[in-house]
Amino acid sequence: MISTHVMRIQENEVEALKRIAASADDGPVLMLNQNRYSREAGYPTGREYLSYIKILEATVGRVGGKVLWRSHVQGLLVGCEHDCFHEILAIWYPSHKSFLKLSKSEGADSMLRLRQVCVENAVVHRCKGGK
Repeated sequence: MISTHVMRIQENEVEALKRIAASADDGPVLMLNQNRYSREAGYPTGREYLSYIKILEATVGRVGGKVLWRSHVQGLLVGCEHDCFHEILAIWYPSHKSFLKLSKSEGADSMLRLRQVCVENAVVHRCKGGK
């Protein structure tokens, strides 16, 4: 049985993103998303999930980003039950500033609403996005 896990925004990380975005050192960033989907999402062929991915890709594109790849998770080799995810997405943004614009861009309201319905648990890692 999968335990309920609370997704928490790491405020210190958000502040770091804002500092980088406002600096001359701003540059590409890769967000590695590990998602466990709700039953309502119907992953991987459900209407809600497919709508979420379509709107996610379009909204990310509006800020200059791109979903580089999505991969179905086949199994959990190391970890505990709350570490089980359905899918991993690698999303590239040209800058930290563009990532921060995502939630206010056209389509963001629909994307965030569908994310609320579809994503039961998520872990997002900030990684270097350039060479």
